[in-house]
Amino acid sequence: MTSIHHATVRDVDPVALYRILQLRTEVFIHEQGIVGEQEIDGRDLEPTTTLFWSEEPNGDVLATLRVLQDEVPAHIGRVATASAARGRGLAADLVRAAIEFAGTDVAISAQAYLEEWYGRFGFVRTGPNYLEAGIDHLPMLLTRS
Repeated sequence: MTSIHHATVRDVDPVALYRILQLRTEVFIHEQGIVGEQEIDGRDLEPTTTLFWSEEPNGDVLATLRVLQDEVPAHIGRVATASAARGRGLAADLVRAAIEFAGTDVAISAQAYLEEWYGRFGFVRTGPNYLEAGIDHLPMLLTRS
């Protein structure tokens, strides 16, 4: 059974942090071929950034995302799930936890093919598609009233 964790970088166990960054590198750089964008961009170090991750009892990190709260609305990003763990609802659990944690409106720069998936959580498109890191994205917003 996996467990969900969240913390700022300074409070994340170094082994868990390593596994989070390893997973993001695997998904964004190796699988999706994103180059030219800085995966380790410094935003994780900001005191208003919170990392979320799903962890197996053995310490393996299977899914992750981050919440940037330095602006309104808060922003969910860097959503990644290990290829072997996809289809288990881990990313959905993290998104729900992040929305609850943010407690305010939440924006996301969604990969376009995931528009319907993010729509399940109440996100709606707020503008036209655009390229980010060579991948089709669109802006979405979850308004909490």
